[in-house]
Amino acid sequence: MSEPVPILMYHSIARSPNDATRALSVAPEAFAEQMALLDDRGFTPVDTAQLAASWRSGGPLPVRPVLITFDDGYEGVHRHGLPVLAKHGFASTLFVSTGWIKGAYDTGGGLDAMLDWDQVRKLAEEQVEIGGHSHTHPQLDQLPDDALWFELLRCKEIIAGELGARPASFAYPYGYSSRRVRRTVREAGFAQSLAVGNGLARRRQGPYAVQRVTVRRSTGIEEFERLVEGRAIARTFARDRALTKGYAMVRRARQVRRKAIRSRV
Repeated sequence: MSEPVPILMYHSIARSPNDATRALSVAPEAFAEQMALLDDRGFTPVDTAQLAASWRSGGPLPVRPVLITFDDGYEGVHRHGLPVLAKHGFASTLFVSTGWIKGAYDTGGGLDAMLDWDQVRKLAEEQVEIGGHSHTHPQLDQLPDDALWFELLRCKEIIAGELGARPASFAYPYGYSSRRVRRTVREAGFAQSLAVGNGLARRRQGPYAVQRVTVRRSTGIEEFERLVEGRAIARTFARDRALTKGYAMVRRARQVRRKAIRSRV
């Protein structure tokens, strides 16, 4: 059986984040300390596509694999994250919401200073896999089929056009998915997709429901070490899991109401 793998979910790296991103931002100094710990403890970062390919084929992974992932596309990943990753020779994955990246496709929804496409290309040149994270970052499980397809295909089309290669990996905005969303992500041509879940990633989760652990501004170095070592994760995220279960019931009820309304129209 494959050993569980810690997948770290980051968002912004910033000294002075705004209120919208503060809780899920990480200070540059904290990020540097966390990456140094991974190096000191002998972890080997791989990207999402490499992990999924290994699990599909049964091929080997390097010693102590770990994934470093970033969601949304904040500018600090280039400014503060890339120099640290390059220093250690670490691979990572950036999941971009294409309508939040500065440039021709910007919808104005970005929550803080966002990357531009030149910066995304620079990251792609430096061991950073670029994956999809939808176009406008909606709750995908609340969308009707046509809007869901638009979010996935528009995201994939823009990344392919800007980088010259189709993205293989996807991450669900807010971590929300459903059987329908996962099926559509697969049919849209993504080979694997990451959720949240706040647990270690395991092969049995399947390629479209891989779990990650959240790294926050409040995550101290001792807690970070416990996360990557797979210790006390359930206790650390007990409140998050309870809230997630409650909100999942609310989202399902909303979806049922929307279907009922559409069927009467």
